[in-house]
Amino acid sequence: MEKPSIEEVTTALTERFGSGIIGWETEYDFQVGTVEKSVWLELFKFLYDHETFRFRYLTTLCGIHYPDAAHPFVLMAQVHSLEHNLRIRFKTFSSEHHVEFDSLTSVFPAANWMEREAFDFYGFRFKGHPDLKRILNVDDMDYFPMRKEYPVEDRTRYDKDDTMFGRKRSEFDRKELMEKK
Repeated sequence: MEKPSIEEVTTALTERFGSGIIGWETEYDFQVGTVEKSVWLELFKFLYDHETFRFRYLTTLCGIHYPDAAHPFVLMAQVHSLEHNLRIRFKTFSSEHHVEFDSLTSVFPAANWMEREAFDFYGFRFKGHPDLKRILNVDDMDYFPMRKEYPVEDRTRYDKDDTMFGRKRSEFDRKELMEKK
């Protein structure tokens, strides 16, 4: 069996899924496809079952949050064809606050833990997941710590010297802020 090129893979995916493939780009010699949520599961089944491509290893699956974007929540997965040493990454976006994606556990059993981690840290829900519950954080935690929905800095601290971070003391004086409350 001759090794397929990554261009052959992307062409076959574009032909098979049409408008479900939003676009392709290359990041650091790595092919990245942006896809619609509606084709997420079928795309990975296609790559897994394809007799030539044989993408049978899920390298990673994780959540991403871009708070200022129109579609702030991203699910990213990367698969590897060990037989042909080909790798490809996919992203799908969502603008919903309660984000839900199709589970990949029916294709890749290893997705179980990765999807639970995305749920635990980002609040992503997965349709068809066998046991979606928190895996690292406590069960009664009522927020998702990796979402960027809170200030980066603790504005209640006045013991930090802002001049160490390139700011003038007058621009962001924590002690003064605390006194105003």
